[in-house]
Amino acid sequence: MTTAHPATPLDAVLAIIPVRNEAATIAAVIEGLQRQGVGRIRVVDNGSSDASAAIARHCGAEVLNEPVPGYGRACWRGLLDLPEPIGWILFCDGDGSDDLGVLDHWAALMAGADLILGNRMASPAGQRLLTPAQRFGNGLATRLIRLGWGHRFADLGPLRLIRREALLALRMHDRGFGWTIEMQVKAVEAGLRIQEQAVEPRRRAGGQSKISGTVAGSVGAGVGILTTLGGLYLRKLLRPQQPARRGA
Repeated sequence: MTTAHPATPLDAVLAIIPVRNEAATIAAVIEGLQRQGVGRIRVVDNGSSDASAAIARHCGAEVLNEPVPGYGRACWRGLLDLPEPIGWILFCDGDGSDDLGVLDHWAALMAGADLILGNRMASPAGQRLLTPAQRFGNGLATRLIRLGWGHRFADLGPLRLIRREALLALRMHDRGFGWTIEMQVKAVEAGLRIQEQAVEPRRRAGGQSKISGTVAGSVGAGVGILTTLGGLYLRKLLRPQQPARRGA
């Protein structure tokens, strides 16, 4: 006789993993999520020339295809046609660098949060794993958010868990590397309950980073992030101000 496992908040989570040529690592990422109790996993193949999609499918993930390159585009593709029981969306990378062991702890936080973000900057070890370009760009972007919106973020890391209805209400537009910063800025504007939690990132288990792996990737990501941030701030300045309420 099979014993049923008790339901947990992670049963309502769908993991979305954008991948491009992550054949060396994607199986371990999927199996890590499954060990944590995340059973619904969507891998979005964003133009791989290796066996990433076939390996992900063999490991039990649903595989979607988004041939047009773009981190935000792959994330958006993963959000289409969501199953009804899904209440939360987890975004993580397919390169094995995310600390998936924190999900047990995050499950206990879900009742009091709308957006939970992994903070790689919380420890010296985590900071050392980021390249100088990543640390500079991260610091600049979070500082600009603090100046423009008054919210102090520590990181723009890829590991994040967000309530489904909250994410859909943000009406995400960016289809490139500005996806993460757009989500965080719009979460502040929407008054979402945001928590940053320390994570211990790991070195890539294989393949080459699309951002830090090349100079062009680093520059392109930086330009995309700052362009998105500038557009969001301009929108904020142009937004009609609500008239102040008169006292009784």
